[in-house]
Amino acid sequence: MQILYVHGKSGSAGESEHYKPLFPNDEVIGLDYHTFSPWEAGVEIRAAVDELARKHEDICLIANSIGAFFSMNAGLDGLIQKAYFISPIVDMEKLIMDMMKWANVTEAELEAREIIHTEFGEDLSWEYLSYVRSHPIKWNVPTQILYGEKDQLTSLATIKDFAEKHHAGLTVMENGEHWFHTEEQMAFLDDWIRRENTEC
Repeated sequence: MQILYVHGKSGSAGESEHYKPLFPNDEVIGLDYHTFSPWEAGVEIRAAVDELARKHEDICLIANSIGAFFSMNAGLDGLIQKAYFISPIVDMEKLIMDMMKWANVTEAELEAREIIHTEFGEDLSWEYLSYVRSHPIKWNVPTQILYGEKDQLTSLATIKDFAEKHHAGLTVMENGEHWFHTEEQMAFLDDWIRRENTEC
C-alpha cells in the first residue's frame, strides 16, 4: 500500500514523516504542491496520484485541512482506496462567505474589485468563489474524518452534513482545534489512525 500525504496551509511534505511509524508496512510520502487554488492544486495532486497508480495497486490518502479540499477537486474517485481527512475544509463556499462577513465585504464589492486583501491575512477572490460555486465537490472514496470540537473554520453541523452525504466515518475530539499540534491532540490523532487503518 502506498500512502500519500497532502498538507494544509503553511504545511509541508515533511509532515509525512510523522505518519511513517503508523504505517510500518507501507511507504509514506508527502506531496509538496506549489499552487494554491483548487483548479491548480487539484491538477498537481491528480498528477501525483496518477504517477503512483502506475507503480502501486493500492493508494491511501491522508489530507489535512485545505489539502483535503484540494484533493477532492483532483478527480481521484477510483484511483485511491481510502482517505483520512484531518480537519478538512468541506464547504469552501460557506467558509469564503464567513470570511466576507468577518471582513465586512459584500458580493458586489468582491465581484467589482475581484481580489480584496483582509486584515486577518486572507485574500478574498471572486474567481475563487465563482469556481467553488460552479464545481461542487464530487467525492466517492471511503473516508474517515478527524474533527476538532473547537474548529473555527468548519462547524460541527457542516462536517456532520458532509460525512452523512458522503458516507464518511466521523471522529470528533473534545476540545480539539482545527490545527492538531499539541501533544494531546497528536496522540489522539495517532490513536485514531491506528484504530482506522485496518485496510491501509
